[in-house]
Amino acid sequence: MSLKTRLASQSSIIFAMRLFGAGMIVLVQAAIARLWGGDVLGEYLLIMAVINLVAMFMPLGFQTVGTYFAAEYRANGQGKLLWRFMLRAYAHVLLVALSLGLIGFVASTQFKLMDISQWTGWIPQNLMLSVAQYWMQGSLLAGAIAVVFVNGAVLVGLKRPYAGFFADGLFRPMLVVLAFVVAAVLANEEQRLGIMLWIFGGSYGLVALAHFLFVVARVKDFPSDDSSERKESKRWWRFALPWVLIDLATLYFFDIDLIMLAGMMDRETLAIFGVCTRMFSLMAFGVTAVYAVSLPDMFEAAAKSDRGEFYRKVGDANFVAVGLSLVLFVGILIAGPFVLMIFGPNFLEGTIPLALLSLTLVVRSAFGPAALVLSIHDRPWASLPSIGAGMGVLVVGNMVLVPLWGLTGAALAAFAAFSIWSALMWWTALINTKIDVSVLPRLRQVIRATRYRTQ
Repeated sequence: MSLKTRLASQSSIIFAMRLFGAGMIVLVQAAIARLWGGDVLGEYLLIMAVINLVAMFMPLGFQTVGTYFAAEYRANGQGKLLWRFMLRAYAHVLLVALSLGLIGFVASTQFKLMDISQWTGWIPQNLMLSVAQYWMQGSLLAGAIAVVFVNGAVLVGLKRPYAGFFADGLFRPMLVVLAFVVAAVLANEEQRLGIMLWIFGGSYGLVALAHFLFVVARVKDFPSDDSSERKESKRWWRFALPWVLIDLATLYFFDIDLIMLAGMMDRETLAIFGVCTRMFSLMAFGVTAVYAVSLPDMFEAAAKSDRGEFYRKVGDANFVAVGLSLVLFVGILIAGPFVLMIFGPNFLEGTIPLALLSLTLVVRSAFGPAALVLSIHDRPWASLPSIGAGMGVLVVGNMVLVPLWGLTGAALAAFAAFSIWSALMWWTALINTKIDVSVLPRLRQVIRATRYRTQ
């Protein structure tokens, strides 16, 4: 089976699994909006944004490069190095989780909520109060999510993408549904959200543990080169530190954006924009799945210094990713309003913002995986100026456009930020590696091949 065929088939299966799980999430969020109110949905989305960012931070960047090192150590038969990498990553999660839990316990017993909010006056007070109220549930859930992040990264690197995405793509949405139903039936109005987060956090913690044991079982029989005793920790940190910033600004861009907008929008308006961003994240996952399936092959080609094979695989992945992005954009133009209606008539205000966010995905896919190529060429830090510029555009765009055009202004600010940093990242990769990671080289090849066949 050719790489393009395998990319299309495996990424389609992974995306279908994710779509099924996301469908359950959409139904739960719609039920929260309909039964508990749009303001409660806005608070839930805001809390989950904070939890996602904390979970992303917990492994200290090691989950962002887990696929790379797992693929490299698999290709070279270096099982001992893989074990050492995993031990370091899980130790980070444990230490940060315990620290957050301790901080939350001390803060909740020694200080008043209003005192906490006054420590950081530049953060919206309602955001601080929400975080303080659900700190313990959030710490538990963030720890479980962080473990699954590391598990998934390692499994994808070992060429087990289905197992890598299974816990997050299927079990997590199922547990959200379970937590919502139990909380809706058993808890009173004031306790519903808190009970839902406790059930979700506890049950997902069990899933994370089972997923971790599955990873251990897979790595246990992994071939090991006992002669390899080189120290890799400096290399791990050199890749992980910039990549945690890269992933925070890319994969969790809208979690950061929601937190920025918490002081500029009421909870119901924030819920509308949050629903649009979650739909964008679902579409982005479909594109990410294309690269996830091809990452082990890319890394293996890079490790063997096979530049020709590496270029070909990057080009194939880009071509499939852009095609999928265009299909998703057209699909949102047609089906977007109908999906938003599920949440209530007020959510139709998100139709134009959702279309703008979908167009953002096309632009990002067209510029290609520049950050990935920079890391493979040992220049991960070169990505940071482009990301900094993009985040700066987002901050200024929100301050200027949101007061003028509300939801549409927020979407335009996000579109501008994505476009500028994607273009700068592509240019940075081109200058530093002499590789055009955009879709243009592959598109030229297709056009030339088409003309040759027609002659």
